[in-house]
Amino acid sequence: MSDTAITIRMAEESDAQALLAIYAPHVEKTAVTFEYEVPTVLEFKNRIASTLKRYPYLAAIRDGHILGYAYASAFKERAAYDWAVETSIYVSEDARRTGAGSLLYEALEDYLKRQNVINVNACIAYPNPGSIAFHEKYGYRTVGHFTKCGYKLGQWWDMVWMEKMLGPHPEQPEPFIPVGRL
Repeated sequence: MSDTAITIRMAEESDAQALLAIYAPHVEKTAVTFEYEVPTVLEFKNRIASTLKRYPYLAAIRDGHILGYAYASAFKERAAYDWAVETSIYVSEDARRTGAGSLLYEALEDYLKRQNVINVNACIAYPNPGSIAFHEKYGYRTVGHFTKCGYKLGQWWDMVWMEKMLGPHPEQPEPFIPVGRL
């Protein structure tokens, strides 16, 4: 393991292959994502580009290698939900417990606060004690539990939603700022 510091930067479309290499094992071997088929590199590039139109898509880098990534996406598509997002994070197997996940979430929350986002939500397959503990460490709390709503890897999975507030809910919120305008 390197002693070089982990840095966080905005992901780019050219990172798609490296990000997909981190994501693919989650698709193929876990219920962390309910996606059944590993996307193509082109599809992943399109996902990155689409996300970056409004939200941060961050990569954790050490020694020129991507260790993990985190991004935000719309909680719901209608304008009234502009102040709420869904967060996602994936860290490579060999980068777990390096601090990459913590650095990614701290940076993600910083961007979201600057965008005037208030509610951050995480949708987690259940059981997943590691992800739940990670989110609890950052102040998320479980606000919903759905029973056997996803089927993957030959079994039914529950789903929990966890939520965190990045600040108070003012009577008149500041407008949402797309990440490219920060």
